[in-house]
Amino acid sequence: MPSTTLIPALKGRAIAALLLLFSFPNVLPSPPGTSGVLGLPLVYLSLQMMLGRPPWMPAFIGNRSMPRSSFSAIVHRSAPYLARAERLLRPRLGALTGETGARVVGAICLILSIVLFLPIPLGNMLPALAICILALGTLEQDGVWIISGTVLGLLSLLIVWGVIWAMIKAIVFLFGGVAA
Repeated sequence: MPSTTLIPALKGRAIAALLLLFSFPNVLPSPPGTSGVLGLPLVYLSLQMMLGRPPWMPAFIGNRSMPRSSFSAIVHRSAPYLARAERLLRPRLGALTGETGARVVGAICLILSIVLFLPIPLGNMLPALAICILALGTLEQDGVWIISGTVLGLLSLLIVWGVIWAMIKAIVFLFGGVAA
């Protein structure tokens, strides 16, 4: 049964595709701990993107393959969604999609993936969505989507900071009341 290894098949688009693959499940409500499991590869991949390195995964992950029929089924099921997204995506604002732009996107994704990795209640959905948008913008060389993903990423950082601040204030309030 022939198989397809993912990283070589994706060529130059591998890091952005893998960022999309690992971040998308975090956009949806999922069991606790999912962001920890999927967040670590996001941190690793976005660091590689920021440093301008080719994608590399440890052998136990990178050498995994899947039967061509399974890969084809996944592509077939996701094709309608990708077709809708591709109608909105097109190459534009090339200055944001070049090598330097990809490194900046990698840095933004690194910050967002670190936040996503942290066990913050409801702190993973918006950063994951921002990473998805940035990954799609990088895949299709669409600077408008990169700008949109960056704005959403900044907004998500503000919201997560607000959640952290509120948790700190609540803890101080609770322990302040106990100590008094």
